Amino acid sequence: MTKPQTIENRGITARILDQPYLLLVLAPLFWGGNVIAAKLVVGEISPFLLLACRCVLATLFILPFSWRHLRADWVEVKRSWPVMMSNGIIGYALFNALLYVGLTMTTAVNSAIEQASLPMLILGANFLIFRVRARWLQIFGVLLAIFGVILTATHGDPSRLLRMDINLGDGFVILACLAYTAYTLALRFRPKVHVFSFMAVSFFGAATAAVVMLALFGGGLGTVATLPQMSPTVWLVIAYVATFPSMFSQIAYARGVELVGANRAAPSHNLIPVFGTLGSVIILGEHLETYHFLAAAIIITGIVLAEWAARKSAA
Repeated sequence: MTKPQTIENRGITARILDQPYLLLVLAPLFWGGNVIAAKLVVGEISPFLLLACRCVLATLFILPFSWRHLRADWVEVKRSWPVMMSNGIIGYALFNALLYVGLTMTTAVNSAIEQASLPMLILGANFLIFRVRARWLQIFGVLLAIFGVILTATHGDPSRLLRMDINLGDGFVILACLAYTAYTLALRFRPKVHVFSFMAVSFFGAATAAVVMLALFGGGLGTVATLPQMSPTVWLVIAYVATFPSMFSQIAYARGVELVGANRAAPSHNLIPVFGTLGSVIILGEHLETYHFLAAAIIITGIVLAEWAARKSAA
């Protein structure tokens, strides 16, 4: 007779998957690490080659786990594959392409703080496009967060915006945030398939787009031949971005939402810029300027006001 499984003899993976708040910390930790990892190899590998390696390896990595779900969902997958591939192209390939290119011209700290505006951009886009009801305090919070991003992108001098004197790298990161906002809004049309089926098809779409970008903008497919000569750091970064921010973070967040619900899980996204900024200072040795603290305070205030207004509206 098989001995019943107890908490003591359960595998560590199973125990971790039952800890919602640990999972909701790990997911933004992995996402925040994406910025640090990409910045770590600027100048060593093309952002488009890094993106192609990430997307292709992530697709190959997830296929064994998603195969049985793809077979079960095959009818819906055949019907909806253009939608799912488009999600991957925008949310994974385009977002990371713009982010990685931006990081070649701006600091990881700036990038992390600018990504803090994502919850507010999504809220604002929902209000403008889908007419999702929002209180005036929520709208004020969105505007505050956007001002915080402008403060970061202009390095503490908003008047540079009038002169169109903005760091190009910061501009790319802001475009990346807009791409991810579009991806998030598109998720409301996500087909009803298992999350692994959705990820597999989305990753395939991202991989296809990433290879095309490499061919067109990254020096051509021949640049893949340079990989064997690259440093161990580059290989470690490729391995990291292909697994942790791509797959493990998605699984951790999806499981966290399953355990505590979307409303209680959503604020964990605010940890992404926290981990990104801390990692930029500790690992990359970047420096925090006065405008970073001011911009972060403004963005956090906007998030708090919007969250408070949303909770009051739901009460």
